[in-house]
Amino acid sequence: MAETTILAYAKLNLTLDILGRRPDGYHELRMVMQSISLHDTVHLMQTQNGCIELHSGASYLPCGPGNLAWRAAESFFKETGIPNPGLCIDIEKKIPVCAGMAGGSSDAAAVLRGLRRLYAPEMPVAALCRIGEKVGSDVPYCVFGGTALAEGRGEVLTRLAPMPACWAVVCKPPFPVSTPELFGRVREKKLTCHPDTKGVIQSLQQGDLPGVFHRIYNVFESILPEKYGEVFTIKNRLLDLGAASACMTGSGPTVFGLFTERDKAEQAVSLLQADYGQTYLATMVGAEEQDV
Repeated sequence: MAETTILAYAKLNLTLDILGRRPDGYHELRMVMQSISLHDTVHLMQTQNGCIELHSGASYLPCGPGNLAWRAAESFFKETGIPNPGLCIDIEKKIPVCAGMAGGSSDAAAVLRGLRRLYAPEMPVAALCRIGEKVGSDVPYCVFGGTALAEGRGEVLTRLAPMPACWAVVCKPPFPVSTPELFGRVREKKLTCHPDTKGVIQSLQQGDLPGVFHRIYNVFESILPEKYGEVFTIKNRLLDLGAASACMTGSGPTVFGLFTERDKAEQAVSLLQADYGQTYLATMVGAEEQDV
C-alpha cells in the first residue's frame, strides 16, 4: 500500500501587520513569514476502507473533522475528484499547540503535500495552496513554505529572497492567547506603530541580516492585554541573553529570539528551559526543503 512521510515545519512571523477590516469581516494582513526546523512528522498510509483515520500521540488533539489535518485530506479528495481509497494519518507532535506557530496548519499542509506526492505529483503548488485556503488561513503559506510575503487573509503569497542563516530560540509560556480577543482589541484600539515590511523585503534581497533584525515587529504586541505580560518578560530575557532581535510570533504567546552565534543560542535555550519547558533551538528552512 502507498505511504509517505512529510515534515510539517513551524512558522515564525518576521513581521505581522494589520492594514484594516475587509468587507468579508476578516482583517487585511501583511506578513513576512519564515519556516523553521522545529517540526511535526506526518505519516500517511493508504488503507482500503474508504475512510480517513487520524492518530496522534497527543491526547488533547481531535482525531476527526475538528483536526485541520483530517479536513485537509477530506478537501484534497473532494477538490481533486480523486476517489479516497482510505487514508490513515499519523502525526508525531513537536510544535506546541496554541502557540502562534501554525502547528495545526502545518500538519494540514503536510497532509496536502503528501497526498499530492502519492496521487497527483503533477499538480501545481498554486492549486495545492488553493485547496489549503479552504482548510485554514495559514495553510496556503505552510504549503508554500520558506521565506514569503503573505497578504489578504494570508493566502496571497509572494516568494521572497531567503532569510540568511541564523538561529532561532523559540519559547512558549504556559498559557494560550485568544486570537479572536486580539482581533477584537484591534477594532477597539488604533494601531499607531507598524512594521517596515518593505524594508524587511529589501534587506532580504540584499542579504542584510542586521537590516532584517532591525525591522522585525508584530503589531499584536502593541495591544496585548496586561495579563499576558510574561510575553515581554521572555522577550527581554532573550535580548539580555544575546538575541539580535526578539518578537512574538502570530497571535502568540510564543516569543522567538534570533541569534547570529549558535553557542549563544544554545546557552539561551538551556537557561530558558529551566523556567519554560517548551523552549527550542531551530534554524531557518528554505522553500526547497518543503518538498513541493
